[in-house]
Amino acid sequence: MKISIFGLGYVGCVSAACLASEGHDVVGIDINPIKVALINDGMSPIVEPGLSELVAEQRQAGRLGATADAASAVRDCDLTFVCIQTPSAANGSLDLEFVLRVTEEIGATLRDKPGFTAVVYRSTMLPTTMERLVLPLLAKTSGKQPGVDFGVAYHPEFLREGTAISDYRCPARTVIGASDPRTADMVASLCSHLDAPIVRCDLRTAELVKYADNAFHALKVAFANEIGALCRATGINSHQLMAVFCQDTKLNLSPTYLKPGYAFGGACLPKDLRALSYMARNFDLHVPVLESVLSSNAAHKQRALSMVMSKGRRPIGMLGLSFKDGTDDLRESPTVEMVEQLVGKGYQVCIFDPNVSLGHLMGANKAFIDRELPHIASLLVPDMQTLLAKSEVIVVSKRSAAYLGALEGLRPEQKVVDLVRMFPEGSKLEGQYDALVG
Repeated sequence: MKISIFGLGYVGCVSAACLASEGHDVVGIDINPIKVALINDGMSPIVEPGLSELVAEQRQAGRLGATADAASAVRDCDLTFVCIQTPSAANGSLDLEFVLRVTEEIGATLRDKPGFTAVVYRSTMLPTTMERLVLPLLAKTSGKQPGVDFGVAYHPEFLREGTAISDYRCPARTVIGASDPRTADMVASLCSHLDAPIVRCDLRTAELVKYADNAFHALKVAFANEIGALCRATGINSHQLMAVFCQDTKLNLSPTYLKPGYAFGGACLPKDLRALSYMARNFDLHVPVLESVLSSNAAHKQRALSMVMSKGRRPIGMLGLSFKDGTDDLRESPTVEMVEQLVGKGYQVCIFDPNVSLGHLMGANKAFIDRELPHIASLLVPDMQTLLAKSEVIVVSKRSAAYLGALEGLRPEQKVVDLVRMFPEGSKLEGQYDALVG
């Protein structure tokens, strides 16, 4: 293809050189004449291992050039990338001035350009930016119809400085959010040779996944550093400890625990977080990441309670009581906590959990019920049919295949609050369904 790339900063320059090396004719566009001159002289405007050689090679092959004339570059291309910076404003919001200015410039050029053009954004932008600002602005300035005369895509980059070329050529996955199938196909064709899955999704998902990635990377660094500080205080080799930690790819470095749903609980996680925070205080260490996890969990539980209460003062049926699927453990169960609060506020509550039977509870679980929720016997019902008959708001706090079919035959006045996202798209409960997480 013939490709133009707005912005010859880090992402734009690496993308331009790599695309050219794959056989495309690429022209970079930048308002900085020094960057334009460097590219045209076969030199990289940024320092990145291997990039200077790649730029020189592709410039010599005639597949890579640069210009300040945006209109001519866009007119002659099939696809346009936007790799413009989105710096932070003083209040923490994104400054989109440069992206929107370039978008207007592209739209004005598209007005007189024949054929279909795909405009692909790689600038980091918050979800809904493409739908609210970029797409309408392109349509307005071009006078053309999205999906017919042009299309837009959000194609986030996951390049690390120092390994950018390798990251470009060997990605973990390629994410494409597009306004229409034709644009998605054009972007996908650029990546079809890469040994990585191509993930097609909506624009908002593509925008937010970049932030999820970076937030998690930052969280991992902060987490590792806080554990490292605790290691120093206790005379432990932090690198040795984290090497052992990282060997667990079943739980620690895996998708496990990364599915949005209800709050955590149980006998281990809350207790161990409190103990770590206590130990840190004894060493006069401030570990805000570790200390904030329980606060974050408490805020999530409050969101869940508020959602249930928003359905009005109606009889409530709780599907699930223990803290985890397939167990009868009630210790620090967030559902038990919710039941306590609802009962305390005067709500009528009944509970069904096939794993929780008063006759079989013993040890710590029985002691917990006797101490924390002695009236639980009056709230438990023997089966789901009884719960559905007595309830107008059904709260799903645990996953079970048995719930799926039963909840699709609800009475018109009944509502479902799904705390664990068991029904990914609301199933057949249109108008009766609400989920705690998106």
